Amino acid sequence: MEHLFDLQFFADAGTLVNATGNYVNASTGETTAFSGTNTLSAEMKDFYDSELLENARVEQIYAQFAKRQPLPANHKGTVEWRKWNTFSPASQLTEGVIPTGQKFGVSAITGAISQYGTYTAITDRLELRAYDDVILGATEEMGASAAQTQEKLIRDALLTNANVLYCDNVKDGAFVSTPTSCATMLDNATGRSVLTPAMVNKAATILKKNRVPRLNGRYYAVIHPSVAHDLRECDGWIEAHKYAAPDELFNGEIGELHGVRFIEDVFAPVLGGDTYKNAQDGVTYATYFFGKDAFGIIDPEGGALEMIIHDKGEIGGPLNQFSTIGYKFETNGATILYPERLLRVMSCSSYSASDETN
Repeated sequence: MEHLFDLQFFADAGTLVNATGNYVNASTGETTAFSGTNTLSAEMKDFYDSELLENARVEQIYAQFAKRQPLPANHKGTVEWRKWNTFSPASQLTEGVIPTGQKFGVSAITGAISQYGTYTAITDRLELRAYDDVILGATEEMGASAAQTQEKLIRDALLTNANVLYCDNVKDGAFVSTPTSCATMLDNATGRSVLTPAMVNKAATILKKNRVPRLNGRYYAVIHPSVAHDLRECDGWIEAHKYAAPDELFNGEIGELHGVRFIEDVFAPVLGGDTYKNAQDGVTYATYFFGKDAFGIIDPEGGALEMIIHDKGEIGGPLNQFSTIGYKFETNGATILYPERLLRVMSCSSYSASDETN
């Protein structure tokens, strides 16, 4: 006797399936009502007279400055970056005396990859009855989610670097005090710790003294829009469109000051809590200044971003009741290769009292 089995009988959409009226648990049939912010009730219309609006998209900022390291398939999920140790300058020789030789070696930094991913499930009725193409819409939003995930993983990895510069507390352009922690950064009438041209100059000087190699002849900094707002009002700021060679711009580049080009990113760290809040309990901001190859990203063969769409005919069970849309990828976030080439500059801004952490 011949037995035929359909693997669809073993398909599972998980415990959350997007349906026409609410969320459905594909295993138990239990339903959960849509919330006020996450609802598809607007899709169940008789007629639309306006086009579908587009959500905000995420620009990939940090990744464009990373040193990329391929990881071939069939290798352990770890990459090792190595560099030769440097020698001290030579000393004066004494006639007839053999000097002591210097030790030579190599240091290594490792980065390990992890896998990230998520998905959503769409019922056949929602797919059939919704006015808009929900599969296409879900695919586009999953792509945006993937970009945001990657951006935040890199940003958070760079936050671990120990090189920190706290912006001076100033009032009406005059020096008040130098903070030693976020808790001593002022944001009131007595003074404010903000990123000024003087602090940019100080950060650039630190990179120069550490002999940090430049990228295209410049250092770069990733800055939050709230911090950029204060800096752009200062004298000496050069807008990006006024560069001599504007075709060399990086994604998000807005301007230059003291040999540092600034890249604006809404995902630049906005920090709070006991560790990072300022003296007035407001948020603080981290602006990353860096030179060439300060951090690295692993490019795993076969582990790059993959959008995965399963039609209801593939995954929807015996009655083709749902489709799934999702993505997965492997990454190390970022690995700091040269700690001296990365400087985190902490500041407040005009928006410290109103911005939320990200």
